[in-house]
Amino acid sequence: ALETLKMFEKKDSRVKSAAATNLSFLYYLGNELEQATNYADLAVNSDRYNPAALTNKGNTVFANGDCEKAAEFYKEALRNDSLCTEALHNLGLAYKKLNRIDEALDCFLKLHAILPNSAQVLYQLASIYEIMEDPNQAIEWLLQLISVVPTDPHVLSKLGSLYDAEGDKSQAFHYYCESYRYFPSNIEVIEWLGAYYID
Repeated sequence: ALETLKMFEKKDSRVKSAAATNLSFLYYLGNELEQATNYADLAVNSDRYNPAALTNKGNTVFANGDCEKAAEFYKEALRNDSLCTEALHNLGLAYKKLNRIDEALDCFLKLHAILPNSAQVLYQLASIYEIMEDPNQAIEWLLQLISVVPTDPHVLSKLGSLYDAEGDKSQAFHYYCESYRYFPSNIEVIEWLGAYYID
């Protein structure tokens, strides 16, 4: 894939930008950040209005720890294409990392309107409400999430944990048992169930 895409580097700016965008993404997936950054720069310089190129550039900046600058690239990508779901998702993650929780929530609620059955979006919404110390909302989003991915042991144990914190032992027991059924090696779940049976 890399070799094929490199053949397009000498073409006109739009083709070059598309090839460089894909090369940047492939290098990013391979954890070769320097090469990913070089191709992201080439893609953006070839076509400043390419939302995928701007998103990739934001990703390389984010991976280097500059969440504030990454957020700027994601916002620019969204100005060029308001339905660029990757940019909106990553902007939400950048805001979450920067502890700008209300803005992160806004991003993920918008994304939920576009992708109502996205497990990643539902999980992020639950996580944000948990950070905001609103366990009831977190539980609501997690219940929607398990309707999409009913066998995810992590989500099931998270539900158990939230119900336990709310004092609802029977619901906590139910979700911890379900989590154990799908992944019987989680020590925290085993410990909770052991303590429950002792009680």
